[in-house]
Amino acid sequence: MVFRSATLAGMLKPIEISTGVDTRAIPTVIAAKLAAMRLRIEAFQDCWDQHHAAQFVAADYELVYQTLAWVSETQASIGRRFVEWGCGFATVACLADALGWNAYAIEAHADLISEARKTIADWPAKVDLFAGNFLPPGADDLAADPTLPSLGHGGQSAYGAWETDLDDFSLVYSYPWPGEDEFHEDVFDRYAAVGAMLLMFVGPNEMRLMRKVKA
Repeated sequence: MVFRSATLAGMLKPIEISTGVDTRAIPTVIAAKLAAMRLRIEAFQDCWDQHHAAQFVAADYELVYQTLAWVSETQASIGRRFVEWGCGFATVACLADALGWNAYAIEAHADLISEARKTIADWPAKVDLFAGNFLPPGADDLAADPTLPSLGHGGQSAYGAWETDLDDFSLVYSYPWPGEDEFHEDVFDRYAAVGAMLLMFVGPNEMRLMRKVKA
């Protein structure tokens, strides 16, 4: 595939998430799946060593689900294609699939890819999982700090393998490490389509949602 040039940068407009989003009911079947997921992740973390994914930290998946459900119900979308950057166990991608999104997920670490495949099969969910780099080609240049965890992932770009580009996705989800949230925002601003949304879990009890608009 020949990559299109980066989408013209616009600006990111914050979207205020409802203060009551964390009180939304979670379907029993989803709650049960998340409880089982938590046990799997705890077991994985208990046995990891230097050869395992020391960078993996689970998000608050209940809050992520509640926010995704709220986004699906209240926010206009330019499409239904969703991608999870650095998916780990692919839990959020499976939640997106359950909410009717066309879900994709990208992960670079081999141990986590194995766990993600198990999650997708056990759920079961329809998620297009890719082992490789979630950054579009050239996006590394947007980082002010060359030591950010999102940089340096090996493997092929997911977008080339999928014969697509980031601007083909209407909703992007990420859980940035401390200090790299602005980098994720900059990448999204540079490469996403106008009208697309970026949803980030940025810490306990905190979700951040923004939409790319014309400058």
